[in-house]
Amino acid sequence: MHVWYPTHFSDLEGASLPIVLGSVNFDTCLAQVRNGDFGLTGGTDNQGRPVSNISLATAITYDLCVVACGSGSEPFVWNIFSQQFSAWLLPYLALVSQLPFGANNRLDNLLSMLLTVGSPTLAAYSLALTVLNEQWIAQRFSALSYPNVRNAVKVLTGLQQSPLHVNADDSLLASLVVLHANDNYWETLEDLLNYVQTWSIAAVASILWVIIAYVFTVIDSFLGVVTYSTLNSNGQAVGSIFLWLLPIVVGWLQISPKCDHERVHQAVERANKIAYVASPFLPNARSTSAKAPATVHRDEHCTAPIYNYARFLPWSLSVENVYYAFREASERSQSYEPVDSGLEWEKGVKGDRNMRVHPRNRTGSLSQVSDYVKIKAAEFELNLKPRSRWGPGVVSRFLLAALLALSLTWGTTGAAVLVAFFTPTKGIACRSGSYLIYGVNSTLVWMLLVASSLLAHYSTFTVSFKGRYMHTKATRLAAVLSIILRRLGKTLAALNSIWVILVCLFQFGSVFDRCWCNSSVPYWGKHAYNVIDVTSSDVEALNAPWIGGVALASGCAILFIGFVNVLINPALPD
Repeated sequence: MHVWYPTHFSDLEGASLPIVLGSVNFDTCLAQVRNGDFGLTGGTDNQGRPVSNISLATAITYDLCVVACGSGSEPFVWNIFSQQFSAWLLPYLALVSQLPFGANNRLDNLLSMLLTVGSPTLAAYSLALTVLNEQWIAQRFSALSYPNVRNAVKVLTGLQQSPLHVNADDSLLASLVVLHANDNYWETLEDLLNYVQTWSIAAVASILWVIIAYVFTVIDSFLGVVTYSTLNSNGQAVGSIFLWLLPIVVGWLQISPKCDHERVHQAVERANKIAYVASPFLPNARSTSAKAPATVHRDEHCTAPIYNYARFLPWSLSVENVYYAFREASERSQSYEPVDSGLEWEKGVKGDRNMRVHPRNRTGSLSQVSDYVKIKAAEFELNLKPRSRWGPGVVSRFLLAALLALSLTWGTTGAAVLVAFFTPTKGIACRSGSYLIYGVNSTLVWMLLVASSLLAHYSTFTVSFKGRYMHTKATRLAAVLSIILRRLGKTLAALNSIWVILVCLFQFGSVFDRCWCNSSVPYWGKHAYNVIDVTSSDVEALNAPWIGGVALASGCAILFIGFVNVLINPALPD
């Protein structure tokens, strides 16, 4: 139903024109414009050029659109909404449930889900870092030949989802590396952490559902009958903007992160009970339960894999501390130096990989064990540069992970923007602008949270003053800024996840089917016009951007999956 009220619109030859209130039907509006019901001006072709005869108009100016059709949207049709929602959006929402969570409370799991949907950049960055860290640690330890090196690499790789801190000056680290009695510790911990998150039927079904839905979207875009109503509600843009979720879920399923908080905690507890410390060689039966995390390091203590961005720097430093201990022990064993300098070097057992260094060469007092893994004085004097407090190789891994994350984000988001931009009337409008906002916010969340993690790590730096280690004003300020940026980033991520869902619902519910959106007013300004009668030439012109969008989104997703498969499961040291 339309309600008509008389008014005057001076720009249209001074004719007395009715304003339409209520639901909008653009086909009806165009027919009335062609009949001259709203004057003889305001009609254009599909490039926005005025037509000489109003009866030939296939588009109308934005001003005439508001007068003839009203400022509202087309009516909500439940059948269309439910069909499009279940076909294009529901598969992706179901796939979100296959993400690895594993936090010790439901709120942290919910926050990790909001972070993933709100910032695919952050999700892809944490996943890429995890793969690069696995490759890096395998290469880092590859030249070492001391017993338990292989198990140590597996354990440290599996603890990427845990708040790992290793004190290089702790006698326990030296004992774990050197003592033959601790071989069982490494084997037990590696075995307990060697569980795999299987490809469940639900996960495979969700992945196949997404792939089939996207393929059907693409086929329907090119083979379906294109009309004005189906052109703007096409699901190709929605399918592209969520396509990043597919390589993220597949990647985590392949990596199988050790993110089950309770399981990892129990594994470490059981291994700690059989750990030995040099002299008096008694089992360390004390529980090493973690302290409550400080506010500035809260994300570091959350075991959901998306928080690997917060553990990147402290994990790298901890790995480096363990590496130096194994390196020194390996070099001394290759020089045939036993832990107890008062003993002769005992040859290992041939054919036994774990007995290449005889157990007698790996026994000694607490001071001997600690000295065995310390850097030699001569080497320390030659190496004048102090060890970095940021960790080795972090810049290259950060840059590569950032490049991969941004490529996946803007490959899928850019494809959605591209499809919406060239859909008549082309330009930045409600749909393309909404997708663009989602991509910008995703990148901004990543920048805020990565900056927060850098500041949190810097806040741990101390200076020596009169024999005491103290924090400076700069480190205390960094801690405060880290908390602020972290909370701001998480809030923006939650809002962005809600935003992208609403954008999809608005598109399927015809909320964007209104004069302002369909006329691309932000792009064309006062020259804005609304294409209503889509011609065959318009449809043919869409082939190039639609093919480009499909190639861009699917290509970036495939490349990201390929990157994960190339670097995953690197060769471990023997």
